[in-house]
Amino acid sequence: MMVYNKLLNFAGVTEDYGKSGIVRISKMELVAVKPQDRELLWNINQKYLYEMTNFYDDEMDTLGNLNYGYFDDYFTDPKRMAFFLYDKNRVLVGFAMIHPYSNLGEAPDYVLAEFTIFPMYRRKHLAKTAAEMIFDQFEGCWEVKYNEKNTAAKKLWNNVTGKYCPKVIHLNDTETVLSFCST
Repeated sequence: MMVYNKLLNFAGVTEDYGKSGIVRISKMELVAVKPQDRELLWNINQKYLYEMTNFYDDEMDTLGNLNYGYFDDYFTDPKRMAFFLYDKNRVLVGFAMIHPYSNLGEAPDYVLAEFTIFPMYRRKHLAKTAAEMIFDQFEGCWEVKYNEKNTAAKKLWNNVTGKYCPKVIHLNDTETVLSFCST
C-alpha cells in the first residue's frame, strides 16, 4: 500500500486511479506489478535477459530460461518493487525493477536493478521519460549499474542522471555504477 500511496502523490499525476497503483503523465504510465501479474513480468524479463546476453555470458537452463535469482523476491520482499511501463496509448512498452540492495556495499534508498523499453518502442524518448518519472517519484539516493559494452544504456544513464552529478564507480572493466541522490 505504501508504494501505491507514493505513486498517487506524484506531482505529475494527470488522472487519479485510486488505489490501483497507476501514475500517469502525458507520455507514460508507471503501473505497480501485482502478484497476479507474475507470469507477465517473468515472460518479459526473460526476453530482457536474453537481450542482455549480448553483454553478459549467461547460460540458459534446461527449460530455455535465463536465471534471475531474485525474481520471486519481488513478490515476497516488501523492499522490492516492480513496475510495468505503458505509453500514452496504454501499450506495454517496458518494465523496471527496484530494490535497496547496494552494488557498492553502501546504503542507497533505491537501486535500479532492471530497466528496459522494448526494442520496437525505443528512440521515442520513452526510456528517458520513464527514468525521470521514477527518479522524481522515488526521491532519495540511487544506484544505477550498466555494462560498458551496452553503449545505449551508458548514454541513457549518463544523460538522465547528469543533473544529479553522479559519482561514477567502475566495478571492473565492464560494469559501472552511477551513485546519486534525486532530491
